[in-house]
Amino acid sequence: MSDSPRAIPFLDLKAQQARIAADLRRRIDTVLEHCQFILGPEVRELEAELAKFCGAKHCVSVSSGTDALQIALMAEDIGRGDAVFLPAFTYTATAEVPLLLGATPVFVDVDPRTFQIDIAHLTQRIEATRQAGKLKPRAIIGVDLFGQPADWPALTDIARCNHLFLLDDLAQSFGSSLHGRPVGSQADATATSFFPSKPLGAYGDGGALFTESEEKADLYRSLRTHGEGKTRYEVLRTGMNGRLDSIQAAILLSKLAVFPEELQARERIARTYDQRLGNAVTTPQRVPDSTSAWAIYAILLKDEAARDRIQAALRADGVPTAIYYPRPLHRQPAYSAQHDGSALPVSDDLATRILALPIHPDLTEEDVARICASVLAAV
Repeated sequence: MSDSPRAIPFLDLKAQQARIAADLRRRIDTVLEHCQFILGPEVRELEAELAKFCGAKHCVSVSSGTDALQIALMAEDIGRGDAVFLPAFTYTATAEVPLLLGATPVFVDVDPRTFQIDIAHLTQRIEATRQAGKLKPRAIIGVDLFGQPADWPALTDIARCNHLFLLDDLAQSFGSSLHGRPVGSQADATATSFFPSKPLGAYGDGGALFTESEEKADLYRSLRTHGEGKTRYEVLRTGMNGRLDSIQAAILLSKLAVFPEELQARERIARTYDQRLGNAVTTPQRVPDSTSAWAIYAILLKDEAARDRIQAALRADGVPTAIYYPRPLHRQPAYSAQHDGSALPVSDDLATRILALPIHPDLTEEDVARICASVLAAV
């Protein structure tokens, strides 16, 4: 027998599936019985439950978080000549969508401790873009990174003062709250993702849009279904194929039933990391008066060499880690032609020092203790 330690899963979908197996099978079997595989009754049920969960008036499910972002910007006719402001330290989809529509992403630096978009730098970037005169400021995409909410009151003020559309990229943070309110209705529109690794994840791609406007909800439904009108073959506008399938909706309904308990488990693990690791590494700073969905728990290390050494030591101990993100968006080849060359020092620095630890509701107390012990020994 091997004496090597058991590998701890970075994400354990099998354990979660075992906990909800009976309800999951029941719901999937129901879809197989009625055979309404696209936009079936489960989709409508899910939309109602998601809207209720995050306190929004309307929810429109779509086929991915990326499609949710695209539909929201398409509904605002954002395209060529328009500037869309977004953080440089996030996943590529946030910048990819404006480019697909012909708009230009304008990268903004982030806070060095919470990793959320830097409000002061955003204001500077909007004014500099307006003064340059080459692009028209049109939208802000705020990202609730790693599970915590961005500063939505401040972002709302900036958007209103500058007459900009405000879009919330909630992909990593569905289930978070700010100032006592669930995140989901703070912006003009909110887009989220149900990619399997997300706190609330499907078993394939999926996403949703939230809005307080019935008119916009109707427009989103049209755009997700090829721009159709009141009937299938009435085409009112150029749309896309962005529908959620019924089996994914059924899976999400089953997962949503245990989601509040899972959020509590993630919070317990995050607090344990804070307490045990806070004197050895830089742990995430909490956004004031908020709760986090803790999609990712990321620590900061001294430098890139220290990160490489510690990551290797943890790997040898059977403790998985990940780097979100090894290169900020303004350094990616796909966006180099669009970036205006402005310095984004915080995003550059974070990419060299950040390291994500496992955080999911099926980590045992023994797992968490072992992870903490491995980090402390490696540091």
